[in-house]
Amino acid sequence: MKSIFNYLMVTVKGICMGAADVIPGVSGGTIAFMTGIYDTLVGSISSINTEAVRLLFTGKIGQFWKHINGNFLFSLIAGILISILSLAKLMQYLLNYHPIQTWAFFFGLIVASSIFILKGIDRWKVKDFIQLVFGIALGVVICTLSPTETPDGLWFIFISGAIAICAMILPGISGSFILLILGKYEYMMGIIADIVSGKGELMDFVTVIVFALGALIGIIAFSKFLHWLLEHYHRPTLLILAGFIIGSLVKVWPWSNMPDIVCSQFPEAEALMETAGSDTVIEMFSSQIDPHIWGAVVFALAGFLLVIGIETATNMIKKSRS
Repeated sequence: MKSIFNYLMVTVKGICMGAADVIPGVSGGTIAFMTGIYDTLVGSISSINTEAVRLLFTGKIGQFWKHINGNFLFSLIAGILISILSLAKLMQYLLNYHPIQTWAFFFGLIVASSIFILKGIDRWKVKDFIQLVFGIALGVVICTLSPTETPDGLWFIFISGAIAICAMILPGISGSFILLILGKYEYMMGIIADIVSGKGELMDFVTVIVFALGALIGIIAFSKFLHWLLEHYHRPTLLILAGFIIGSLVKVWPWSNMPDIVCSQFPEAEALMETAGSDTVIEMFSSQIDPHIWGAVVFALAGFLLVIGIETATNMIKKSRS
């Protein structure tokens, strides 16, 4: 009975991780650390190796399940999926009807996340500033040069899943933020929301399966490398990652996507864009657009304070364990 309760608690922690992973700027890895399962998570992922594959394909299912800590992983993944499926529709609604406030919230989250990463760096040297600036430049270049619309092909969905899952397991780095940079955050949230609401088509299910396969391959192939990188080059890795996050803020500036803002405030504009083009329609409605400045400020502060609260709780937990 005790073990069942323990795995139910793991599921609850998975729900918290899933909620974090849906929001760009909040790391599921941070939540895992806060709830005391990060080491178990990393160890379980690392155990998915050649020995696990050998046990699986020789029919030793019980030994395979025990080797990868299957009960733990199953409970955790179940919680993550419950959370993602529950929140996807809400996120789609917010992005469609309240884009300025939503992106402002994400902006605040990401600013706070980058600050806390940099806070862990002491005794700054010239090379540290160079690495940080390199990361910022990299983030700006990737976000400004990458197309607004990325391919919807299954090959790109697979790659997106592989990259996002690697970010998810690192404290301080958000998997959904990586999806945002890749231009697939709104796309995947929309597909999941359609499936949950019963509107999903066969291709939607195929897309989610391909994304999940990419995530599975990515976490097996890259997790060891990423943790090796942090273990051997912890300081430069954090600096470049922090710089990348700061530079990537150009992607989440609340007023950067004017077509979505116009469509959220004037529903009739969407049909006009298909015939007259987005630039023409934006110019037509430009004098009537409400920038929601104060709403954006409030939501940005809310996002900023949310990360501060999470990081403060994490530090308190660290001190209580030491």
